[in-house]
Amino acid sequence: MISILTGDIIDSRKKSSTIWLDALKEILQTFGSSPKNWQIYRGDSFQLIINNADEGIHAALKIKSYLKKRANTNVRIGIGIGKKNSKNTAITESNGEAFVNSGIAFDTYLKKQNIAIKTPWQDIDEAINIALELALLTADFWTQNSAEVFNLSLENNEITQKEIAGILGITQGRVSERQKRAGSEPILKLEKYFRKIVQQKNN
Repeated sequence: MISILTGDIIDSRKKSSTIWLDALKEILQTFGSSPKNWQIYRGDSFQLIINNADEGIHAALKIKSYLKKRANTNVRIGIGIGKKNSKNTAITESNGEAFVNSGIAFDTYLKKQNIAIKTPWQDIDEAINIALELALLTADFWTQNSAEVFNLSLENNEITQKEIAGILGITQGRVSERQKRAGSEPILKLEKYFRKIVQQKNN
């Protein structure tokens, strides 16, 4: 089981591509090389393969928070969970259940919210998409500072407020304020819960 993320930049035509394209490439490169692991196409769209099904939401939040902090840009992402049938070298030429589910999430569910998921398990889809919808009430309106703090917390599970303060050169109190505004604690709980239930389904 793998995760496929299909996404695009929101309102990309209203901004110069130099504002967000470098940031998009930077974050996608942390997942591997193109075109095997990710590919940008049609200018502002991208597709990414994550070899572990339980890391789909983590990857989406990582991309979202990085683009917001680095380029003050929002993104839409459809996450598909399932099997990959094809062994083509280019991700955009591959196929399988995960790719189909990602397309369904992107083409259908994203009309309602900016991150959505489609898995082989309908009960998971309903619960997680409701949780994502609620999380996005905060995440879609992150400031660059809030996104930066969230990104650090997401990437480093054990990082403390004091350590974040040292990295950013701000007080621990400011870190706490930014984490609260970012909704860091409940959103990270959602990410961990998703990991847990996908792992249970795969066992």
